[in-house]
This record gives sequence, C-alpha cells and structure tokens, in this order.
Amino acid sequence: MSEKLIIKGQNPTSGEVTISGAKNSVLKLMAASLLCKGTSVIYNVPELSDVEIMLEVISGLGAKTIYDKKLKKIEIDASDLTNCVADKEFVSKMRASFVVLGALVGRLNEAKVALPGGCKIGERRVNFHIKGLETLGCTCKIEDGYVIAKTNKLEGGYVCFDIPSVGATENVMMASVLANGVTVIQNAAQEPEIVDLANFLKSMGAKIHGAGTSEITITGVKLSDLKGTEYTTLPDRIEAGTFMSIIIASCGSGVIRNIFPNHLTLFTGKLLEMGATIKLLDPNTMYVSNNKRLKPMNFITQPYPGFPTDLQALAMSLLCCADGISVVTESLYENRFMHVPELWKMGANIIVNKKHAIIKGVEYLVGTSVNSTDLRAGAALVTAAVMARGETEIGSLNHIDRGYENFVDKLLQLGINAQRVDDDIQNEVKVGELNGSGV
Repeated sequence: MSEKLIIKGQNPTSGEVTISGAKNSVLKLMAASLLCKGTSVIYNVPELSDVEIMLEVISGLGAKTIYDKKLKKIEIDASDLTNCVADKEFVSKMRASFVVLGALVGRLNEAKVALPGGCKIGERRVNFHIKGLETLGCTCKIEDGYVIAKTNKLEGGYVCFDIPSVGATENVMMASVLANGVTVIQNAAQEPEIVDLANFLKSMGAKIHGAGTSEITITGVKLSDLKGTEYTTLPDRIEAGTFMSIIIASCGSGVIRNIFPNHLTLFTGKLLEMGATIKLLDPNTMYVSNNKRLKPMNFITQPYPGFPTDLQALAMSLLCCADGISVVTESLYENRFMHVPELWKMGANIIVNKKHAIIKGVEYLVGTSVNSTDLRAGAALVTAAVMARGETEIGSLNHIDRGYENFVDKLLQLGINAQRVDDDIQNEVKVGELNGSGV
C-alpha cells in the first residue's frame, strides 16, 4: 500500500505529547536477551516496523517471543537457541539487527549474520565490529553477503576503536559478557543507549563498568551466572528532539512528557540559541514554545555528547526560515543531506558543498509534494511542512514508520493539521473527478 502524510502548515501547536521507548535501545536489548538461558521481559517497547523485524530475526534463531502491543512489552525466552544464522531477508532491512552477531558469538561461539541494511545515509562499515571480535579470539570472514564468525572460546582483550562506533561497541560488549577474563573497550561510544544496554546486561548478571564513558570494562561471567530479567527501556531522545523541533517550527507551544533532558543538553542549547523558549516543568517534563522568527546558528554533528546526527535534518528544516545564514557540517555520514533536494522543492535556499550545507533563511516555505528519503529526513520534512504555507504531501512513509510510534496521532495531539491517506485510493478519486464520474 502506498501512503502519504498530508499536513497543512502554519498552524501553531497547543497540547502535549508523551515520548515512547527508544528504538535505538530496545532493539539492542532484544538482541542481548539471546545471551541468557532464560526469559527476559522488556517494557516500554514502541510499536515500530523495526521492532517487528528484530522479532523475526531472533525468532529465526530459536528464541520464543511474545509481543504484547497493548502493554508495550516483549517476552523473550532464549533458553534453547537452535540456529546461529541471521538471515538476509530481515537483517538487510535494518542495520540494528546486526548486533545479534556479538550475542550469538558470545553464547554459541559461532554466528553467521547477513551484512546490515537500513536507511541509505552513507557507508556504515562493519570492520570495527570484526576487528573487535578478532581481538577477542574470533576468526571472521565475509562470504556471500554474510559475516561468519567462529571461536573455540572468546578471551578478554583490549579493543580500541579508531573512532567511537555505537554498533561495534554494542557488539563487542555483548560478546565480552561470556568471554574468559577481562575486556576493555577504549574509545567506546558514550550514547545513553550504550548505558541502557549495559544496565540491562548487568540486571542479567553481567559485570560491566564505565558505560557512558570512553572506556568500558567487562569481566566475563559463566552462562549459568546469567538470569532472565525485567527491564524498562529509556525514553527516545531523538523522538523528543523531533517534537521539540516540530513545536518550534509551528510557532506554537507544547508539553513533552517522558523525556530525559540531560540526553539532549547540546541540542537544547542550540534551540535556545535560535530563540526558542524551553523550560523544565519537572525532571521528565518539558515545555517548549516559540512565537518569532528564529536566529541562525552553526553546528557540527559529532558522536555523543555532541550534536546528534539523527537531529541534523530537523535542525536544518528549522534554519530554512531563520533570519540569516547558517552552516551545518555533517561529520559522520556522507549521504545525510539527501533531504536537501526535497527542501529545495519547498523553496529552501541551501547550498551543499561536500560535508557542509549553507542555509540562507527565506521568508517562508511553500507546501508541495515531497518524499522521505530516510527515517530522519522524513521527520525533517514534517518539520518543514509545519512551517510551510499551504499543504504538503509527504510520501514514502515506511521510513517514518521505522522510528516513530503513532506519529500521526501524536501530531494530532499537538493540534497539527495532519492526515495519513492511501495514495492509491486518492489517485483513483482524482481520476474519477477528472472523468466526471465521481467515485
């Protein structure tokens, strides 16, 4: 089914929205559950297509799963894994599923995992993952689109990444849980999702110190030391940043609940620099508003705690109507400006020069027909549509469905004039009208 989102812009927000569990965390917790001979229960699970794909991946490995969407929880019984092959059919659709590699090698001493897929925002190498596992005594090779890893027994060691890699940090961390001895990961990723994974593993019985810093130490335990656990996923900081951007774009106000503000410190600071009003109502509730033309600003995307690359496109949408010239530098992914041609269609003045984008604010954007090119680009186009005069039609909603739970419902809760429609049916209606025959 071909669907699109229709938004009528320049309608100030007024309302509140509650942030869902973090997609980039829950998927890794699901993979980590494979390490334990027992049943783990994960709460605050967002209803997303990526979650469905990860369920297919781990079910294919022999884990028994129960997904209660109403209660937003998943039960995973990994007592008897029957397979060490994560198939191309699912892994190629979503990069996050590649982290079953570390869990499988740690638990079964072997794994065959398809090379990852997902949004085509640039090259996301697996060499860091392979280098880390080889340091722990794994032999790895790439063959027929799969990474094949084997070991007699993983041994602790020192793993140092050239640059912080979230996925590689997660894979090595999971593999190290059942390795002999001590593993030290240097120049580790420091994202909140890394801390969430470490806390989940520790609740199972793993011994991990330093998560959230550049050096993580894992002391291996025995399989019998790990027990099933119950754990609640942290809120999605990227979803929170998305709705902060949408509220500001609308020149309205709104309350955002279930948010960890310290996970968005730099992003919040940049929004304040642009002229937005942001206040904490309590430790997990934020009030956001804006009633004027924004100021320009410059930023460079960096690993956490720097400016999140996942919020770069949304910030760029805001800057399209800022009062001056802004410069955005994308330092992490070479294809993360794919939303720019779509913003051009709406009247944005943006010049791209390799990893830099120069944005000269225009008086207003104009609604038109655009397409999501990836997950965060889709959210950026919604932000632009909220600012634009007239009506914007956003296609390729499958990208948005990968990362945002009940997105349209939440837009409506904020008072945004948004409607999700079946594009094929709408086209049939238009053809009927043109023929004078109706529907």
